[in-house]
Order: sequence, then C-alpha cells, then structure tokens
Amino acid sequence: MPRQGVSPGQGRPRSGREQGPDRSLGAPSLRLLWMSLAMALALSDSLVLWVPAGAHPLPAKGYPTKSSRIAPQLREAFGWWNLTCPACKALFTAIDFGLRKEPSVAWVGSVAIKLCKLLKIAPPAVCQSAVQLFEDDMVEVWTRSVLSPSEACGLLLGSSCGHWDIFSSWNISLPTVPKPFPQPPKPPAPGAPVSRVLFLTDLHWDHDYLEGTDPDCENPLCCRRDSGLPPASRPGAGYWGEYSKCDLPLRTLESLLSGLGPAGPFDMVYWTGDIPAHNVWHQSRQDQLRALTTVTALVKKFLGPVPVYPAVGNHESTPVNGFPPPFIEGNQSSRWLYEAMAKAWEPWLPAEALHTLRIGGFYALSPRPGLRLISLNMNFCSRENFWLLINSTDPAGQLQWLVGELQAAEDRGDKVHIIGHIPPGHCLKSWSWNYYRIVNRYENTLAGQFFGHTHVDEFEVFYDEETLSRPLSVAFLAPSATTYISLNPGYRVYQIDGNYSGSSHVVLDHETYILNLTQANEPGATPHWQLLYKARETYGLPNALPAAWHDLVYRMRSDMRLFQTFWFLYHKGHPPSEPCGTPCRLATLCAQLSARSDSPALCRHLVPDASAPDVQSLWPRPLFC
Repeated sequence: MPRQGVSPGQGRPRSGREQGPDRSLGAPSLRLLWMSLAMALALSDSLVLWVPAGAHPLPAKGYPTKSSRIAPQLREAFGWWNLTCPACKALFTAIDFGLRKEPSVAWVGSVAIKLCKLLKIAPPAVCQSAVQLFEDDMVEVWTRSVLSPSEACGLLLGSSCGHWDIFSSWNISLPTVPKPFPQPPKPPAPGAPVSRVLFLTDLHWDHDYLEGTDPDCENPLCCRRDSGLPPASRPGAGYWGEYSKCDLPLRTLESLLSGLGPAGPFDMVYWTGDIPAHNVWHQSRQDQLRALTTVTALVKKFLGPVPVYPAVGNHESTPVNGFPPPFIEGNQSSRWLYEAMAKAWEPWLPAEALHTLRIGGFYALSPRPGLRLISLNMNFCSRENFWLLINSTDPAGQLQWLVGELQAAEDRGDKVHIIGHIPPGHCLKSWSWNYYRIVNRYENTLAGQFFGHTHVDEFEVFYDEETLSRPLSVAFLAPSATTYISLNPGYRVYQIDGNYSGSSHVVLDHETYILNLTQANEPGATPHWQLLYKARETYGLPNALPAAWHDLVYRMRSDMRLFQTFWFLYHKGHPPSEPCGTPCRLATLCAQLSARSDSPALCRHLVPDASAPDVQSLWPRPLFC
C-alpha cells in the first residue's frame, strides 16, 4: 500500500520511531564508515565497471572497488570484530548523544582521509581530494538520516544484532481506471513514414585529456595532464582516444558530431547525459557547468535546427551521484545545476518542460502529434545517490508524476517514449519494482524506452507481472560515446515508426556507429565513423518488438556463435581478450532479461540443468558509471 504521512521535508519514519530534528547518524566513527563506503562507490565509477566476469579486463591497480570488500576492512581497522552487540549499541547511543553537543566535520574528514589511504581505496592524492569534496554533503545527509545505533550495529556486526534496512519497500498509487486489454503494435504498412532518432549518451568530455600521457596511470582516470608519461616499453594515449580507463578529448566529440552526415538526416535527438569526465574526486561546480555549456554549444553547432531532448546523467553534479530531492534548499540543493540546464536547453524545451526541469530535473513534452516524450531524472533511483538515505520513497514524487503523464496520454490515445540515463534494472529495488509495475499497467501506451549509463550495447526486457513470461516492453541501452573503459567511441540511431495518424511510434530497428581507434590513431590517418551493425539484419530479428529480443536471448543461450557476435557488439567492436565462459555468458544473458532490479526469477529459465550454478549466483552486478 502507498505510504501515508511522509512529508517531503522529513526523513522517512521507520520501525515506529519518530525522527527528531537533531538525530545524527551517530558517532564520528559511524559517519566515517558511511563516508568511506560512499567514497568507495563513487571512486569505483572511475576505477572499474562492475559487470559480468570478463566484460572489462583492466585491473584497478590493486585498489578495492566493491563496498562488500570495504566493510570487513573497516571492521578490522577499528577493532569491531571483538565488539559485542550490547556494547556496540551502548557505544553508538552514547556518542550519538555527545555528538549533538559538539559535532566536528573537520575531524571526520581528517580521519576519513587517513582511512582511505590505509585501506587503499584510492591513491593518497585522490583520497585527499575526494574527502574534501564529499565531506560537507555527506555529513549533512547522515545528520538528516534516521539510521539508529541498533541499525548501525546490524550493519557492523550482522543481522543478529540489528536490522539494517534503509531502503525499505514502498508502493506508488495507480489510478482506478481499469487496464485496457493488451494490444501489441502492428507492423506499419509498407511505405509508411519512418523517423530517424539520433541517440547520444555518456559523452564524458575530459578537458585535461593529453595525447602521449600514460593510459595506465595509478589514478582512477588516465590519459590526462597529471597522468605522467608511460614507460618506454608502452605507447602513450592516442590522439583521438585510448583503449584504457580514459575519456575523450573535445576533438573526438567534434569529429563525432561533424561526421553524422551518413547516418542522417535526423528528425530529433535523444541525449541521455553524463557530460563531464570521470575525475570525480576533483570536480567543481564551475567544471561541471563548463562541460554542460561547452558540449551543449557543440551539439547546437552541428545539429542546427534538429530538436534535441536531453536527460540528466549521474555525472552532471558534483559530488558525483549527489542529487538531493527538491526539499533540500540552499547551497546544497541542485538548483545551480537545473537552472543552468534550463538556460542551456531553453531553445529545445517548452515552458512546461523547463518548469519541472528546474524543480527536479525531469520533464514531459509533445515533440509531434500523438507522441509524448518523458525525460526522467534517474538519479532519484540511483543506488549511489547518497541523498536518498534521507528518504528514498519516490523522491521528488517523480514516479507518481510519471503515472499521471501516462494516464493522461492513455486518455488522449497518445503514445509515449521515455528517456533517462540509468536503466531501471540498475535502480534501487523498490524504485525499480514500482517502475516495472507502471510499465506493466501502461504497456499499450508506452512505445519506447531509451537509456544509457552502462557504456555497453545491451537491452532489458519487461514481462507481465503475473507470469513473468509474456514480453511486453523493452528498454534499449545504447553504448557510450566515451572509450571508458577500453571501448571504441560510438553512438546509436533508432528507426521509429514515423509521424502519421495512427503511428505506433515503436522502434523498428536500430544502427550503431563507431570510431575504430586502432585505425584512427595510426600516423597520418583521419577519423572515420562507420556503421558497426544493424540490429535486425545482424541478429535475424523478424521485428524489433519485445518478443523478438526475448527470443534472441534464448537463441544465444544455445548458439555460441550468435552469442559471440553479441559479445563483440556489446563491446562496440573491441571485446576483452579473455573469453566469456559459461558463467559469464549466463550472467550477460540474464542481464538482458532483468529490467527489474534484484529479481532472480526473471532468469530462472536460463539455467540449463540442475547442476548449473544457482540462478541467484548468476545475477550480474550493476554497472556504476
């Protein structure tokens, strides 16, 4: 049932307790624990992608990137292994009381830096910069959060000492209007208009990219002015980009946009964010706004009158992933970012869209008769958005707003496209399951879903909630423009049922284009953006409807040659050297069926026999990009 009585300015009451205005997250030690965990997750954005085994072979220089590895080290470092449950609760209760009288953000930051270095979360200079960047927002969040000493001890000592469940379940409300009988879209008549939609995502412009620098430096992001020179035995960063943990110089983005001609013309552009580079430990608001305005100007220059519809990525803010809900006001709010976006994107968006963009980073508009476009701020579903520790229940009321938009579209007989950055299968569980429920309810209205964030080429299939067997929608996850990590630069073009009365507005096919870096970086060469593949032709699809993608997954389970083709294209034509064995293959295929976070039942049919690994063990880790 929907939660009642939670005002947007309060932390979410849990376990029957009321939140006091001065409840802190507890001791400096506990704040430090949380800061270290959050920094580990943030820095993992730039250290290594969390993907099925073998997807990205780059080592992380020995620096741990998974929070599951950090917590035991923290317990050992602080000697908490020998702490009993009653003593733990008494300790945190006492220091919680004392901290109300004399909080010390500076002390927390100082010790967090030392801990970051001790645990080798990142190189020392990165530890220093990251803590200084994150500490004010982190302490504000933890102070507003409702984590109790009992829950903290449950985290540190195990569930027998306390139940730690910050992100407990919740439900949005659906209208009482009965769901219409499912009506799968019909193929368009021969000769019907077809629209071409350019899709850009994860551009990640690195202002400090420098040709010839070390692509395998110790920092989380390389090929930069501070990366140093590589050993004489290894080449430095290429002119147009590099197969390593590097982002793109501006000239490569200019080349992409200026070389779009053969892929066009385009009716419109969907652009789903992540504009700045992965140097997340050392970014200012000025840096982020420079990236926003510079790249937006570049898009306007090369695309001219073609309408562009953007979505907000997780890297647009600083600290990275930090998107407070609208009830956070003052200097720590996201107003500085949303206002800049509204100003930069005003030529593309109507007043109604700019209004909600300024409030919460999401909007809706009608790009053509019969089609409604909804741009979601997927940071409000993000596992890494530390502001959601205050209240993760439908932040900004975005999902309830989405339901209203979809119901209005259904009433009008319009179709809807949804764009966003983080895919729904990578979201917090309750948000993801609510979104899945919404997609189920409005399957007749929802004609397309388009996301990015993972940097690779994949998709997520949605099924009916009753049986989890009837494919009813598909979210397309397009590959990144950036090379991060060890990929060719790329972009996507969707062919959509066109602009005419009665159009289904569904995806008919898609094409992926890349820049082959090996060829582009050869002496005297010029960049040539080329078609990598067409989906229906390459995979032998009868159409691009959900059932066709469902069938493709099961064909790839038994057809190794077909899967190897998918694996090659998944990495934009530059797969890792390590082969993708059976566990890797099943995990990768499972991810294509997993539009609902933490739902192993979606993959139960992939297990070929009783001796295969348990379905739960196949569940792929999310990519945090």
